Amino acid sequence: MSKFKEKNPAQVYSNRSKLESLAYRFLGTIPDAEDAVQETYLRWHRLTQTERGQIVSPIAWQRTTLTRICFDQLKSAKSKREIYIGEWLPEPVSQDQCWVSAVESSEATDPVDDLILEHSVSMALMIVLDKMTPAERVSFILHDVFQYSFGEISEIVNRTPQACRQLASSGRKRVNQECHFAYSSEEHRRVNSAFRAAWLTGNIRELVTILDERACAITDSGGLTSAATEPLYGRDAIINFFLSAFERQHNLQIEEEYVNGEPGLVGKVAGHTVTVISTYIKEGRIKDIWVMRNPEKLTVWH
Repeated sequence: MSKFKEKNPAQVYSNRSKLESLAYRFLGTIPDAEDAVQETYLRWHRLTQTERGQIVSPIAWQRTTLTRICFDQLKSAKSKREIYIGEWLPEPVSQDQCWVSAVESSEATDPVDDLILEHSVSMALMIVLDKMTPAERVSFILHDVFQYSFGEISEIVNRTPQACRQLASSGRKRVNQECHFAYSSEEHRRVNSAFRAAWLTGNIRELVTILDERACAITDSGGLTSAATEPLYGRDAIINFFLSAFERQHNLQIEEEYVNGEPGLVGKVAGHTVTVISTYIKEGRIKDIWVMRNPEKLTVWH
């Protein structure tokens, strides 16, 4: 009789939501995250009973294996982006995605760390993560969001612990430079609501007060629907773009919903979601707007 005891299958597979939460932060799309988790389970299944019995913590093994899978995918993602039509944005997730807030509690006491944890799946942070190198992104997420030690991270990215420390630090600096999460959820909701009301009524004067003068709007359609193929800079260009949306779709309805764990807007036509909008608030005004129009990235919203 083997001295190694087979792990409880129910326990092993009960961590799917946590693994998908981690994979989404690495890869930025739900299908890619789900595929990476599925590959992780396949690798677990390929282990012998003896090999599985030697693993003290299945979830730790799964996280490490998943991270390596995602790390490899991140390194090959650049070539896929080069052939993508128009701007590429992370796939927005709805409040129904139960793993939106599936981050384990942090022992960190630094207010900056607390803010990163609170907004760890926000579109603003996902955008910044997408600008990082694969090693930088993995090091930052594992350390700052999931509290991995640099020794553990070094085994995954094949760098020294000191190098991983530097990578996480550079990622943190990038986040601090580009994301200032000083606003509350209530303020975010208030600004979004005011933007929605002004947009629906065509109140240009109100839109001018809500949008930052140097605001930027990015639309992702994947070439499958009508959208701006390049970023829109300045509130005048953004106002013209959003007001013209109703000229293209007279029956467009705009609803307030949570997007990536934060207040957002969802556009529907005959009950069918055609647009998901995320915003970034700075000093009480909308600084950035991200518009998802690619139907392939809206499947969970239908």
